[in-house]
Amino acid sequence: MSTPKVLSSRSEGQIGRRKLLGGAALGAAGAATLPAILAACASSPSSGSGGSEGNFPSHKQWNFVFVNHVTTNAFFTPTQYGIQDACALLGCKYQWTGSDHSDVGEMVNAFNTALSSNADGIAVAITDAKAFDGPVHQALQAGIPVVSYNADSPTPAQNGRLAYIGQDLYQSGLAVGQRFTTLVQSGDVVGFIATPGSLNIQPRIDGIKAAIQQSGLPINFVEIATGAKQEDELAAVEAYYLGHKNLKGMVAVDGGSTASVGQIMQKYNLPSQGIHGAGYDLEPLTLQAVQNGFLDFTVDQQPYLQGFIPVVQLFLYKLSGGLSQPADTDTGLLFVTKDNVGPYLKVQTRFEGSSSKEQVVSSS
Repeated sequence: MSTPKVLSSRSEGQIGRRKLLGGAALGAAGAATLPAILAACASSPSSGSGGSEGNFPSHKQWNFVFVNHVTTNAFFTPTQYGIQDACALLGCKYQWTGSDHSDVGEMVNAFNTALSSNADGIAVAITDAKAFDGPVHQALQAGIPVVSYNADSPTPAQNGRLAYIGQDLYQSGLAVGQRFTTLVQSGDVVGFIATPGSLNIQPRIDGIKAAIQQSGLPINFVEIATGAKQEDELAAVEAYYLGHKNLKGMVAVDGGSTASVGQIMQKYNLPSQGIHGAGYDLEPLTLQAVQNGFLDFTVDQQPYLQGFIPVVQLFLYKLSGGLSQPADTDTGLLFVTKDNVGPYLKVQTRFEGSSSKEQVVSSS
């Protein structure tokens, strides 16, 4: 593997990589916000108590609490790196809390703890349609800004959160379903989902089902739960395949299930039998499966940005006294295939969670 070349800034490395891969850029709001922040941070150091760089005035070391639904899941490793990097950049601190197995009650308790401890801002993955409405309103009434990330309320006006930072989940499902129907024209297809009903992944599988229905193709699609913990997902995928060897395709809507599909596709050499597999996210096993032809594609939704951008937006809200309102930011959808998986595997980075090393990565 060649030695990565040094660029003039980390932001150049990220933009170059997205351009190289043909991926979507940040949503308009995020794209407008980040360059201004990074430009400011290129200037002289701040004297602020938060210890941030740039021309910012002295400020408290604000504490931002992230409430997550699967706190130990590998998908959110780059998200946490994004949080860490933004906090270091802006002189803030953070807490990572919630549930390790998608327990909504545990998440609400973690949210309420952040509220009672007077957090300076809260970012929450809204995985339930109603459970977070009351806590979000209480936080806003207490002057604590709240944004959602990775998963959003189906009724944001009712929920009250200030912005959503993450992928357009239903539209991504539609795109995945449309692409999958170019690979599988008929027969049985299974969709694997860790936790049915959870708002971070259910919209995706709904979109896939809609795309299959819209195609008019004779495809029989079924939805199968694999479980919230990654160690259970491989067993669930394998058990389903062994009981349904007439499958023509397997598609997953979460990182753990996708990695499991890739493993089963490889274990039984299913591409040689005309079976197709695909899914979401950038786990190392998934990327290897794409490179080796066992998965047709996976989807990059930029998990690093789902940590970095909420910190930036909450920071600006606090700094401006609420005048700089958080803005919805679509972190995009990029199909990662055998043709463009190379840059992901060429070097280990914080952006995909494969390394904790701080470095600047060349786009070439």
